[in-house]
Amino acid sequence: MPGFAVDTAIGLDPYGFARTHLSEPARIALEGLRETLDRDILPLMAHAWETATMPDAVLGALVPLGLMQPDGVSAEEARSTLFSGFRNYVLARADVSVATIYNAQSGLFRATVAHGGSPEQVAQLDPLIRSFAVKGVFALTEPGHGSDIAGGLSTTARRDGDGWVIDGAKRWIGGAVTADVLAVFARDVADGEVKAFLVPADAEGVTLQTIGGKVALRPMQNSEITLTGVRVGDDARLARIDSWRDVARVLRAMRSDVAWIATGLQAGALDAAVAYVREREQFGRPIGGFQLVQEKLARMLGNLTASLGMVVQLSIRQDAGEFSDENSALAKMWTALHARETVALGREVLGGNGILLEHSAARFFTDAEAVYSYEGTHEINALIVGRALTGSSAFV
Repeated sequence: MPGFAVDTAIGLDPYGFARTHLSEPARIALEGLRETLDRDILPLMAHAWETATMPDAVLGALVPLGLMQPDGVSAEEARSTLFSGFRNYVLARADVSVATIYNAQSGLFRATVAHGGSPEQVAQLDPLIRSFAVKGVFALTEPGHGSDIAGGLSTTARRDGDGWVIDGAKRWIGGAVTADVLAVFARDVADGEVKAFLVPADAEGVTLQTIGGKVALRPMQNSEITLTGVRVGDDARLARIDSWRDVARVLRAMRSDVAWIATGLQAGALDAAVAYVREREQFGRPIGGFQLVQEKLARMLGNLTASLGMVVQLSIRQDAGEFSDENSALAKMWTALHARETVALGREVLGGNGILLEHSAARFFTDAEAVYSYEGTHEINALIVGRALTGSSAFV
């Protein structure tokens, strides 16, 4: 019986996106990642979710793979948004917290240094970031400012002799508890413009508190960071970030990551649902043979395939040098919205078992809520799209 194409690297791929757009070495690297996830990491995640802890073994298994510059993959392809997107997809297909903690280094922190640092800073730090010899995080969001961070950012930086003094707070900073360096965005009190600083996580005046009680992304450790009179040298300032316009340029370069994660989690939810309905019997036969179940699975695959097509094309355009806020916003808005529907359908076909951690559909169901909100809420992204469509800004 004919069936949909399955790629050994990314799983179900009806329209052959991976085979069409990735080189064979890149697909082999992603296949190795998938095997590592299945063998070494997935068996840990139910307990990790239950205990709200991220096992050290997760990065212990991922770092040696050298996924930011895999063997045999050209430097150009390894740096591409398309390859990093598929990497996020494969990671999120296994677990969204795993994808998030890896992307905190490979996406958010690395892009901040690459696009915000001087050539000398990039040359010094990028090899250390790729090898995880230096672990860093992106610290922008604040306790009182999320969607309005562009105008509301209240963390301050004050020039003091040949250095800076930073005061303020950051919130929802994923991976901060294991980071060596915090990329902190602060407003210069002298000119009111936003600057960025690489602050050692153990610097005097830095305190971190893990945010508890989460119902999504539970293994991922998010922190609230308080900075009280933190002193750094002028060499800690990222040289090419002098205003919010520069911050926006950094964000524009990495905004596609979350759309890829939203797409990958749909693949994980579909995998879980298909595996379940093939084995689960009701009324004397597997429920995969029932019409209503198959209709739900078909909708899940439709959402996934449409999302994959959107993020592939977005990445192709970005790799060609075409970056636009509205294109990234449209992809994040649409993929995260449909991810909610996809994971809800997946949980639904598992019935009561869909809320049990022994079935990974439960993890994807809750994690989709976090992805729906982070890196730009649905509403903010919709307003970016609406402004591009109408020429009128509805922001207040």
